[in-house]
Amino acid sequence: MTELTPGLRARLSKVEDRYDEISRQLALPETSADPSRIRPLGQELAQVLPVVEAVRALRAAETRLAEARALLTGDDADLRDLAHEEEAAAAPDVERLTAELRALLVPRDPLDDKNVIVEIRGGEGGEEAALFAADLFRMYSRYAERHRMKLELMSQSSSEKGGFKEVIFRIAGKRAYSRLKFESGVHRVQRVPLTEAQGRIHTSTATVAVLPEADDLDVEINESDLKIDVYRAGGHGGQGVNTTDSAVRITHLPTGIIVTCQDERSQLKNKAKAMTVLRARLLAHREEQRDATEGAARRAQIGRGERAEKMRTYNFPQDRLTDKRLGYNLSGLDRRMDGDIDDLVEALVSQDLADRLASLEEGAS
Repeated sequence: MTELTPGLRARLSKVEDRYDEISRQLALPETSADPSRIRPLGQELAQVLPVVEAVRALRAAETRLAEARALLTGDDADLRDLAHEEEAAAAPDVERLTAELRALLVPRDPLDDKNVIVEIRGGEGGEEAALFAADLFRMYSRYAERHRMKLELMSQSSSEKGGFKEVIFRIAGKRAYSRLKFESGVHRVQRVPLTEAQGRIHTSTATVAVLPEADDLDVEINESDLKIDVYRAGGHGGQGVNTTDSAVRITHLPTGIIVTCQDERSQLKNKAKAMTVLRARLLAHREEQRDATEGAARRAQIGRGERAEKMRTYNFPQDRLTDKRLGYNLSGLDRRMDGDIDDLVEALVSQDLADRLASLEEGAS
């Protein structure tokens, strides 16, 4: 049985003390007369309540378990039988509540409920890299469909053979960022490309960036900080797309971030999509700066899908998916490329939770 460390129990005791203090403040007449105080206290109470309920349930279960084990050494056979039954009932409760509390103690990423902006770009490998980028786009599209999430194409740049040099899209759905943030990084594929006439295995890469979607409250953008250019769209497109100045390029002067969008016939629609991507990139930029300032402690507390070289490899000849963050390989590449990646997503979420909890316990010891 995995027990809570003394350090974590001390943290839980502080949470209980804070719960009691909030309850006391909410009961004061001066608090009930001041709406500006009620709301933040009510929100904090809602955050700590699940922890306090689990703490008190665990304490009760541990008491039951201790009492049952104390009776196991008695002389009364009937009491010993009852004690065995109580032990069998209380032990799983203690185990379950301990695991629940360990998870509740890990700070929650405030961005987890956000929708996401996903950017996929072909890397090393030329046309095959672009085709692999298109395969990854289809994988995430099918994943979104399976979970009834809405996908909206924001921008794309196609290659000669139907791949993507770059594709940017939005996925909207319940806790989208919490599930997809660990997809950020360099994805590598090993296979015989359609472009290969000799049947040789090639290695190519594509980069994936998963950004939390930002709104006006998350990121404030001053119009004076923007340089907006309009131009005629190029590449494959409808008749209206290529004959009007509908394409938009937005440069954020303070950071140098540049976003372009040319898929829509309407200049206004292209500008709106470009601004959505720009806000997401600015939010990610701000979080990266905060992580750099606050250091490893913050990164350990809040798991984020950070870029990493060769984060994952898709080996088609051996039907093997290798994610370096996991200690094992997965098979069934064909169905995974069709969006069946739930077990992979859950494994990455669980691994991140375990890593952050280990860091938290180390700091509490």
